[in-house]
Amino acid sequence: MSHFRDGLRESRTVVFVNPFAGAGRAQKYLPRVRQIFEAEKIPAEFILTKSADDLESRAKSAIAGACRFLLAMGGDGTLQGLVNAAIGSEVLLGVLPAGGGNDFSMALGLPSHPLAAARVLLNGQPRSVDLLRARTVDSRERLYVGGGGVGLDVDASRYAAGPYRRIPGRLRYVVSAVRAWREFGPLQVRVEFPGGEHPDIEARVLLAGVLNAPTYGAGLRVAPEARLDDGWLNVTLVKTLSALQVFALVPGLLKNGTLPATYLQQKRARKVLLRTDRPCLFHGDGEILGPAPVEIEVVPGAVKVMAPPVCGDPAR
Repeated sequence: MSHFRDGLRESRTVVFVNPFAGAGRAQKYLPRVRQIFEAEKIPAEFILTKSADDLESRAKSAIAGACRFLLAMGGDGTLQGLVNAAIGSEVLLGVLPAGGGNDFSMALGLPSHPLAAARVLLNGQPRSVDLLRARTVDSRERLYVGGGGVGLDVDASRYAAGPYRRIPGRLRYVVSAVRAWREFGPLQVRVEFPGGEHPDIEARVLLAGVLNAPTYGAGLRVAPEARLDDGWLNVTLVKTLSALQVFALVPGLLKNGTLPATYLQQKRARKVLLRTDRPCLFHGDGEILGPAPVEIEVVPGAVKVMAPPVCGDPAR
């Protein structure tokens, strides 16, 4: 039995369950996840949260009460709430993927099914990972875990969370993106690099993404070189596309989530500033964080998360 497992058995664990994640997927698997914890003799309290604010409030209370292990059962947006509550503390975090996208857990190397992920985590080990911090023009500041951006993906995320929320997996995001594209006008973006890594970029794009993980929307690989623990953020600009190009992309996106490199402009940096030629909202992990201009910076090794045992790099 590992020292890590001993620690789980001897300490208090709280699992915050987003009952709305994945169109009810989290709540569906909750009884069986409980059984896995019970079978491993790991004491855990499962709390159904009502909102992101409720989750963060309860997580801060758990931390104040000397809780050592906190898990989010939901998607990237659920985990975002947990890391914002826990930043600066010594707690160990985890995610049981039960949302629509789950791109952070995918980059971490976890199985996509919450039951399989629970078994892996309980036999895993801590891993330090980076987060991204966004500061929007209205002075709001927020950490996010996977991907954020301005442009088409903001509109697509609204469709994915709304009328198409019951479509499973990557198909939901591809359908949402195509729907959003039909109504979207190309966006003029200026990308500034305060750290001086690159000259500023001006481009007309469908979206400008700033990512910590390689993928958006359940595996759409818009930043294939991104790593969770390399101390860099990844900027991806997706060029404007014709109708013929968009519909030619759909089969490949559904099959393996890959966009042709010729449609992407990519850079690595420590900090970026995005400016747009019209009012735009910035999202992180599918959650609207505020209006552009927005400054995003990497926070290296910001938190420790439960991760699979290392067999090479699980993010690769």
